[in-house]
Amino acid sequence: MEGAGSVKVKPQQQQHSYRLPNFLQSVKLKYVKLGYHYLTSHLLTLCIAPLMIPVLLQAMQMSSDDLRQLWLHLQFHLVSVISVSMLAAFGSTFYFLTRPRPVFLVDYSCYRPRDDQSLPIHDFVERLRLAGSYDDASVEFQRKILEKSGLGDRTHLPEAILMIPPTPTMRAAREETEHAILAALDNLFANTRVNPKDIGVLVVNSSLFNPTPSLSAVIVNRYKLRGNIRSFNLGGMGCSAGVIAIDLAKDMLQLHRSTYAVVVSTENITQNSYHGVKKSMLIANCLFRVGGAAILLSNKGADRRRSKYELVHVVRTHKGADDKAFRCVYQEEDEEGKTGISLSKDLMAIAGGALKTNITTLGPLVLPISEQLLFFATLVMKKVLRKKVKPYIPDFKLAFEHFCIHAGGRAVIDELEANLQLLPVDVEASRMTLHRFGNTSSSSIWYELAYVEAKGRMRKGHRVWQIAFGSGFKCNSAVWVALKNVQPANNGPWEDCIHKYPIQLL
Repeated sequence: MEGAGSVKVKPQQQQHSYRLPNFLQSVKLKYVKLGYHYLTSHLLTLCIAPLMIPVLLQAMQMSSDDLRQLWLHLQFHLVSVISVSMLAAFGSTFYFLTRPRPVFLVDYSCYRPRDDQSLPIHDFVERLRLAGSYDDASVEFQRKILEKSGLGDRTHLPEAILMIPPTPTMRAAREETEHAILAALDNLFANTRVNPKDIGVLVVNSSLFNPTPSLSAVIVNRYKLRGNIRSFNLGGMGCSAGVIAIDLAKDMLQLHRSTYAVVVSTENITQNSYHGVKKSMLIANCLFRVGGAAILLSNKGADRRRSKYELVHVVRTHKGADDKAFRCVYQEEDEEGKTGISLSKDLMAIAGGALKTNITTLGPLVLPISEQLLFFATLVMKKVLRKKVKPYIPDFKLAFEHFCIHAGGRAVIDELEANLQLLPVDVEASRMTLHRFGNTSSSSIWYELAYVEAKGRMRKGHRVWQIAFGSGFKCNSAVWVALKNVQPANNGPWEDCIHKYPIQLL
C-alpha cells in the first residue's frame, strides 16, 4: 500500500519534495539503448516478413510454363535444392518455435463495494476524532490532505475501519480481501463463461496482506481449480505489482500452450491503517481505499475474436539498488511501536527518476519514427556535441490514444500531465478514478480502463498505456491494443455513475 500523496506545502518545500523533476531534461543514453535492444530482440521477425512478401508475389505471377522450366532447371541442381529446402525448413521451424505467442485479454472485472461502505470526507474526519488514536493536530493534518487529495465522497472503506473503534482483526482482514477478489472473479467468470477448471495459470498480488494459506490458495479452494495449476502469490511489491503480475502471467503463457491465465490484483486496508501521529505515515490513511480486479488472459488463437485487447509490451524499471529509492516508501514502526507506511520527502524526485528511465526505455518501442528522430537528434546535440538546446519532448499522444496513470495521488497525475504535455482528457480516467474510488493500489489502472470503456471511447486499433509505480522503487508499463470497439462489461464499476462524470474538481 503505497503511492505519492498530494500534500500542499510551502512553495520552497513543494518545489523540492513534492514535484516530479522534469525527467525529459536529463535523459541517459543507456536507457535509450535499452529500448532499442528490446526492439531488435524481434529482428528476425522484422527481417523475414519483408523478404517473404516479394517472393510470394513473384510466385503468384508465374505461369504453368514458368513452373515447368523451373522444375527442369532444379532437376540438374539437386544438391542446391536439398540444401535450400533444409535451410528453409530449419528457418521456418526456428521462427515458429521462438516467436512470442500472442497474449489476449479476454475480459476483466473490477470490484465495486457496497454503497453502505462509502463514506463522505466530512464523516471520515469525524470518525478519526472518535477513534481515539489521533490527537487534534493529526486529525487536522489528515483533514487538510483529504480536502486537496482529489478523492470524492463515495470512496469505500472496509467494514472494520468504519466501526467505532476500528476492529482490525485477522478475520476482518480476510473478509475484506476475500469479498473483493471473489466478487471480481464471480463476475469475470459469469461474463466470459469460462470454466474455472480450464485455468492453467493463477497470479495473485497483494502487497501487505499475505495470510496462510495464501490468497491464491483461497481462490483454488473456492473455485476447485485443478491440481496442476501454476499458482503464484506476489507480496510486498506495491502499487505497481499489477503490471508485474501481468508480466509473469505473460511469461507463463509463452511456456504453456492453449491455456488461460487469471491475474488478481488487490490490497488490504483493515490491518494496514496507521493509528499513530507521525505525519509521514498519516498520508496513506487518506488516499487508500477498497478495491480489486480480476483479469482473464489467453494464448489461444481461437480467443482472439472475442478478446478485448492484445498485450503488446511490458517494460519494467527497478530502482531498488539505490538506498534512497529503496527506503522512500517503507513499512515500519514509529516511536510508539505503531506500524505504518512511511513516505519519504524525496518520494516525488525518486518517482520522477524511475518514470524517466521507464519512459525512455519504452519510447523506441512505441513512438513513431518521426518523433524518435527528433528526440534522438536533440539528445545527440545535447549529450555528444554539448550544445545548449532545449530537450525535445516526444508527443506520446501519437503513440497512445488512452492513458491509464496509476491513481496514486493528485500531485502525481498533475505532474505527469505537465511533463508529458498531455491534455486534460488524457488524464481524465485517472482523475475520475481517484475521485470515485480513491487509490486502490495495483488495481487502479483497471478502474481507469473501465472508465474509458464506460465512456464508449475505446475503438478498434486504439492503443492503451498503463503505467504504475510503487515501493522498491519500481515503475512499470503495459501497452495494449484494442482488438475491437470495446463495450463495458456487465456489472462494471462505473455502471451506476458514469453519466455523472467527468466532474469539475476544485
